[in-house]
Amino acid sequence: MTVSIDGQRLWSSLMAMAEIGPSPNGGSHRLALTEEDAAGRRLLIEWCRALGCTLRVDGVGNMFLRRAGRRNDLDPIGVGSHLDTQPKGGRFDGVLGVLAGLEVFRTLDDHGIVTQRPLELVVWTNEEGSRFAPAMVASGTYAGVFSVESTLARRDRDGVTLGEALAVTGFNGDLPVGEPRLAGFLELHIEQGPVLEENGEAIGVVTGVQGMRWFDVTLRGQPAHAGPTPMAYRRDALAACARLIDRLQAHAQADISGDTKVTFGCLEIASPSRNVIPGEVRLTVDLRHVVEAELDALEVRFDRELAALTEAFGVETASERIWASPVVDFDTGCIDAVERASRAQGVPYRRMMSGAGHDAVYVSRVAPTSMIFIPCRDGISHNEAEYATPEHCALGAQVLLEALLERANLAESA
Repeated sequence: MTVSIDGQRLWSSLMAMAEIGPSPNGGSHRLALTEEDAAGRRLLIEWCRALGCTLRVDGVGNMFLRRAGRRNDLDPIGVGSHLDTQPKGGRFDGVLGVLAGLEVFRTLDDHGIVTQRPLELVVWTNEEGSRFAPAMVASGTYAGVFSVESTLARRDRDGVTLGEALAVTGFNGDLPVGEPRLAGFLELHIEQGPVLEENGEAIGVVTGVQGMRWFDVTLRGQPAHAGPTPMAYRRDALAACARLIDRLQAHAQADISGDTKVTFGCLEIASPSRNVIPGEVRLTVDLRHVVEAELDALEVRFDRELAALTEAFGVETASERIWASPVVDFDTGCIDAVERASRAQGVPYRRMMSGAGHDAVYVSRVAPTSMIFIPCRDGISHNEAEYATPEHCALGAQVLLEALLERANLAESA
């Protein structure tokens, strides 16, 4: 029997969720544990309860919506992602993975199919990290990377803790964090990059996630008058910053594989003025690579370029590594299941590494995991213009359904 998801029903669900917290230019604004995020969660709960699913919420707000299996004594297979967005985010990042999981549940219900293992539709709290840093903190807590206490104590810009926000929204659950134990986890997501679209491919079989390291850097020189101070006497912190950026950018661009990535997302000049030589600059540095040893080498290069600024510009340098996520290799069995499901669709696909972090990164530490990518227009994400076609959304959900059925009907972990 061929079991096919209802692409139009999936699209209608996506558009209904997009009506909660709409942003001015057609995107979404549902920061974690705001009223908008809570409203999105409540709508999902309503949809799932109509299918007979049961809800459990853990101590950091992660939601687990269970569809019973034939063997409820077995550990479940999880699907899902997140419902929170960037301040001006898109309608697909995260939400596609959640609502495709809902569509899988609906399709199984339509056909009266009960899997061997129970299924869990999971909504991870605060994946984006836009309100409570860092990103993916609740899935990281589930995996034991962060303590429950430290996660609940994280504050937003207004001083509200994550724990307080959970209480206000009513999603401070009593399920112990780390439960339920999952026998596997599959996450469907838009690619958030241009590779699939540029190569005319419809599905990405995600084999892992590149490593990431974040740094806060401060360069201190000497503020001085722009007119009377000769160039040779200057200790220009911004000029030193420009040198650092240029050198690391050139190093990354020289990598013909394209696997070396450097980004400088934030730049602040202390007391900026048009005719004052900048005396202090703060910047963020984001280093990424798909090979851990190469990421180590990239960090060594960064340290060397940073140290060279003292002699070249007379500035003091300080650097703090605030986050490191190692290269992740997903589970072979889950990857193969996704590849078989992709091949069955008769569409062009590729095996690929993810360039962005996802909740699956942390979940993979405690359960066999893989991801499915579909193209997004022009590779744009974290942007109101983010878009994926109804056809690609449906295709990704179909691959998810078939891979999930394979994994959920295994009586033993594989």
